[in-house]
Amino acid sequence: MSDVQVVDAERAGGFPCVVAALDVGGTKIAGALVRYAASDTAPVVEARRAVPTKAARGGAAVLETLSALAGELVAAGATDGQAVVGVGVGTAGRVDARTGSIAYANEIMPGWTGQPVAAHLREVLGLPVAVLNDVQAHALGEARWGAAQGADTCLMVAAGTGLGGAIIAHGRVLRGAHGFAGEVGHTLSPDAAGVRCVCGGTSHLESVASGSGIEERYRAAGGEALSGAEIAERAAAGDELARQVIELAGSSLGEAIAGWASMLDPELVVLAGSVLNAGPLWRDALHEGYARQTPETLRSLPLVDAQLKGDAPLIGAAENLLDFLGARD
Repeated sequence: MSDVQVVDAERAGGFPCVVAALDVGGTKIAGALVRYAASDTAPVVEARRAVPTKAARGGAAVLETLSALAGELVAAGATDGQAVVGVGVGTAGRVDARTGSIAYANEIMPGWTGQPVAAHLREVLGLPVAVLNDVQAHALGEARWGAAQGADTCLMVAAGTGLGGAIIAHGRVLRGAHGFAGEVGHTLSPDAAGVRCVCGGTSHLESVASGSGIEERYRAAGGEALSGAEIAERAAAGDELARQVIELAGSSLGEAIAGWASMLDPELVVLAGSVLNAGPLWRDALHEGYARQTPETLRSLPLVDAQLKGDAPLIGAAENLLDFLGARD
């Protein structure tokens, strides 16, 4: 058994309890205390904090920033007489489920690959620590207390700067053998044929369906260097090139969701991320793409928007910590 799996049974406790939760992204690290009055009562997110990630400093520096913020939260949680039971982290990058370390992170987080997040925080704070990917954390938050509450199975698709995903099976995150289950952005898409992906591969869905993919496809087709939001605005105003790029992003994602739904047969699909703000043109293309490729038996599968916004990954990270402690068994 690895160190990350060793838990002080006396700390596992039960409810009520409070968890220090953190969400590590390329731009900022958000943190909060997630307080539970009872196991069946929605958690309250409080004592919110956020600091710049300053990812360009390298992974070791980011880990120290994360440690400092976690320490602040643990101290804040102890001031009211109820000690924090542990630390839950959702982070960009692929997380090794066996160790809680970062198995892979792209150039947005230079030097983040290999950082021993769980082991370092446990050593510094002396508390149990549970780490998972940020989209997996988002999905778990929505599954327990948001758009998928009550569902036994669901698929989360997060279309933001990148394209991520997560699978909830029997109410828990399906991690896979290495912790990478749900990495939908790097599945193949015919609409991205021959296009180089940021991961180094080619023909990956993220290259056309993510926010960065929309921006790059617009530039590659002769458009200006604009943000995804600006391209969506131009599409809504009738710019033909912008319309084509936005429709391609929606339809390619819809077709891919049809394939994943056929394979996983979830109760619903939860959609999240900034690309959801691309407007009716994108949504119509998404649903048309889904309908075009899905079998009749799955035509009525709900595709719903996430509800918890920025609280979702924090709540999910806290829930993962509770799972780790056995509090939800």
